[in-house]
Amino acid sequence: MLELFKALADPTRLRLLNILQQGEFTVQELLKILKMGQSRISRHLKILLEAGVLSVKREGTWAYYRLQPTDSLCGLLLPFLKPEFEQLAEAVTDRAAVLSVLAARRERSQLFFDRHARDWDHLARRLLPTPHYVDRLLTSLPLSSCLLEVGVGTGGLLEALRRKSDRVIGVDHAPAMLAAARQRLKGFDPDGIDLRLGEMEHLPLESSSVDTAVLNMVLHHASDPSTVLREIFRVLRPGGVLFIADLLRHQEEWMREKLADQWLGFTPEELFGWGRKAGFNSVMSEPLVGAKLDYTVILTELKKP
Repeated sequence: MLELFKALADPTRLRLLNILQQGEFTVQELLKILKMGQSRISRHLKILLEAGVLSVKREGTWAYYRLQPTDSLCGLLLPFLKPEFEQLAEAVTDRAAVLSVLAARRERSQLFFDRHARDWDHLARRLLPTPHYVDRLLTSLPLSSCLLEVGVGTGGLLEALRRKSDRVIGVDHAPAMLAAARQRLKGFDPDGIDLRLGEMEHLPLESSSVDTAVLNMVLHHASDPSTVLREIFRVLRPGGVLFIADLLRHQEEWMREKLADQWLGFTPEELFGWGRKAGFNSVMSEPLVGAKLDYTVILTELKKP
């Protein structure tokens, strides 16, 4: 108890807790938010880690710090402390800095996909061999009146999704990707397919407006996956289902540069954890392993009560 209270008894460490309750950040990102030196921030993070207040997730050469206490007493106290964090003198400026860091993540992704829209399909096939999971994904989708694909890309799934739903809404944050998707639809009856420009963290849809949502190899590009799941929960109708197809956690660091990946895949536990916080019920998570050189894909299903 004494070690925990000592760890909390510092204004900078309280600021760190307030920042990390808004997402996961690297040391480099925390430097930008707090405008402090690396040695100082690293020392504070070390104290919080040793006290069981934070945990760290290592992805290749990057380490993401998160507010996920391993100390049971801290876990009990945090719900009572979080409202008090907003009273910190720097809370407003820290929140603005957090939004700036998340915006930089999104901008990096958008610039990449605008630049590579024309050759994206070829690039992904060449650099990202995966097992043939799409048929399994499509088979899992129920028939619905309105289906949302978040991160529609060049529209490779649109025709198949249209056969599963009366209406398909495709959202992407890269104008060049949407242009490629519209070009693809020229040889297909586009009735019932609505393409929209928008961020996955701020979907251009009304609340409780879709029956099914699909995230196909998209979540690892998100600036904050937990925010994406909360936003999809918002637009799903009660009883609606979210299907996620993404890479299992790996250590291929080169994907950050070559494919603009923000995250090196996910574990089922991470996806279920974010889903629970958003309000979903966990349904299933199924790993699909292909040939020897293929990356493992996990299909995850989450349901809105």
